[in-house]
Amino acid sequence: MRKTRKHTKSWGYHLIIDAARCEPRAIRSKKVIAAFVKELVGAIDMKAYGAPRIVRFGEGRVQGYTLVQLIETSNITCHFAEDTNNAYFDLFSCKTFDPKVAIGVFNKHFQPAHKKIKFFKR
Repeated sequence: MRKTRKHTKSWGYHLIIDAARCEPRAIRSKKVIAAFVKELVGAIDMKAYGAPRIVRFGEGRVQGYTLVQLIETSNITCHFAEDTNNAYFDLFSCKTFDPKVAIGVFNKHFQPAHKKIKFFKR
């Protein structure tokens, strides 16, 4: 693929966590998910843009809560799959943040047995 312009500065920062075997009660609790996102927004020094949207839907292996929290610099999303107790988390922001802090808050609330983490500039 040919580059059409030079990138001198990153547009943003993206943290992805694929978490396996999270604490079952935590991923099934709207209250825990709401507490998680509130703590996360403060811990990474972001500003929420409105209230989080936390909705449980789906069927079979995809049933579970989905979280969407807009932040002034982009968004936080997560889907919690009840069939496997897995979680799929994304945090994108054009403002810098410490991914270790975000991972720590995630671990505190959902206690995954295993996780794959990717952090990159876009």
